Amino acid sequence: MRFAATAIDGVTVVELDPSTDERGSFARLHCPDAFAAAGHPFVPAQTSLSRNIAAHTLRGMHYEAPPRAEVKLVRVTRGAVFDVAVDLRPDSATYLRWTGAELSADNGRALLIGAGMAHGFITLEPDTDVLYQIDRMFEPGHGRGVRWNDPAFGIAWPAPPVVISERDATYPDHGA
Repeated sequence: MRFAATAIDGVTVVELDPSTDERGSFARLHCPDAFAAAGHPFVPAQTSLSRNIAAHTLRGMHYEAPPRAEVKLVRVTRGAVFDVAVDLRPDSATYLRWTGAELSADNGRALLIGAGMAHGFITLEPDTDVLYQIDRMFEPGHGRGVRWNDPAFGIAWPAPPVVISERDATYPDHGA
């Protein structure tokens, strides 16, 4: 695995380092020791799957309220997404800034998103599956969200959403 910093401290792109031969390839998706050695200690407690039927399905922007903030590793196992993290940590030098990466089954890339970030994605292909590994168990009542097109963030989505839940479409602007 290779770890690449983004413009936001606490958000890291994780690249696969596959071994290939005549059978195909093999790569580790997560290794606690490798993550810790790279300065990103992460041990998942829960794994979830998001199935998305249509291209341009938008999910987000979600986060868990402190003290239940989560660290998550997001990876696409089928299809492709444009994945986004927004820094909601008021004391951060990158407060309200966003970073994004294309994650796909083909490129094998993952995004490690630290606590205090809002997260969302838009599918770039139909039939896209997104795998989440999360460092804590889900606890109902702590989920929050902010509007995907809040001007305070200025996220440059690659396409407008065609499918979006009412909840995600009606989240308030940050600070509203």
